[in-house]
Amino acid sequence: MIFFRVTQNINIKTTDGTLVNYFKFKEPSNMDNETIYITTYEDFNDLKNVFANVDKDKYFAKVLNENRIRTLENFPTELGITNVDEYNFRENSKGIIFQEIKKVDIFKQLKNIEKEEISIAIIGGVGRSIGETISSCTALRILYKKLKEIYKNIKFDIYLNASNNSFYTREKQIYQTQEYINNILPLSLTSKKLCEYDYFIDNSLSINSLELDSLNYVDAWLFKFGIDYKKIDENEKYNQINISNYKVQPTLKNKLDEAKLKGKLLLFHPYSANINKSIPQTIAIDLLKELLLEADDYIIISTLLIDSKIKDDRFMDLSKESKNIHDFIYIISAMDKVITADTSTYHISDAFMIPTIVFFTSNNYLEKIKYFKYIKPIFMEDKSKNLSKFVYENDNLTINKFESWNKLKVNRIIKLLDNF
Repeated sequence: MIFFRVTQNINIKTTDGTLVNYFKFKEPSNMDNETIYITTYEDFNDLKNVFANVDKDKYFAKVLNENRIRTLENFPTELGITNVDEYNFRENSKGIIFQEIKKVDIFKQLKNIEKEEISIAIIGGVGRSIGETISSCTALRILYKKLKEIYKNIKFDIYLNASNNSFYTREKQIYQTQEYINNILPLSLTSKKLCEYDYFIDNSLSINSLELDSLNYVDAWLFKFGIDYKKIDENEKYNQINISNYKVQPTLKNKLDEAKLKGKLLLFHPYSANINKSIPQTIAIDLLKELLLEADDYIIISTLLIDSKIKDDRFMDLSKESKNIHDFIYIISAMDKVITADTSTYHISDAFMIPTIVFFTSNNYLEKIKYFKYIKPIFMEDKSKNLSKFVYENDNLTINKFESWNKLKVNRIIKLLDNF
């Protein structure tokens, strides 16, 4: 976490319209006041850029000595792996952000055991992508359950990067699907507000920054929280998403209801934001055409524009109806089966116990899906060879790039679907 003050009053608007108010620093009698702010290192840098774009000569964010604030009598206890003096560590690390980690026991960190109710501020959320966040929320749910063995009531408040986070609304919507979370709020928060909590968890350094990326997301975050993941029953490590409060668009519901009257619904989701995880476009189009020919028990659904030329009574393009993460989750929840590239899709489908085929292009996929019970993986080995003698890649000199994809048979996919 970064502790700082600002030189002028200013308001920052998040993507969902929420205003974060910053007030010029006032010399306090103590350090728990409303003009000392706390945020993540990433959000702090975003905020500095926002200030510079408004007026670089007028608006500044100045780092404060965090020890003066951490030693306040009512400063909350930090849980899990601690993150002390992050600003100096980051600024002096010369780009190397991996932090030496030591195993901690959260139950030895807890205080005020006699209290019935506690509040915990989670600074920075628990993920950087949709899939990571959903899986990481599993660890957060397990933490909540463990704390419930000690305390009667627990209030989890999550504070998300908001200064220049284009995904703030999406992240907020994901956390809204988790029943145990009390509130989702934008960073920064004041030192006065933080001091109202009993505990806090600082996720300014992500699990990847803690050299935990050899573990899957659930185990890595449990380790970060100070819970021995090896002692947690694997049956507890399932994804959970609650959409009972989601108000579905009538047009979307009607289209899905209409499709269900024709047959079983199969979502085909071939593309990822990461091109290396996506099914190559020509292969994806061919697979869709073959699925329409061979998988005659299914109505094929897509939330992506795959090929505008494909017109078939058994194909439904819902790309216009899938406007946000809640829409996307609802669509997946309505499916009978799913075929997808390595994206958040299978994290969501597993939460609804929907049989899913996933194409993986990275060889660590078995660790990623360790606790997924409704996934069947197909590993697409990269057999490409680069004939270029230069350091950079040259597609014109790359051979066998799609060899594994070209050998993929749709009958194999259908057989896997039918054998769930």
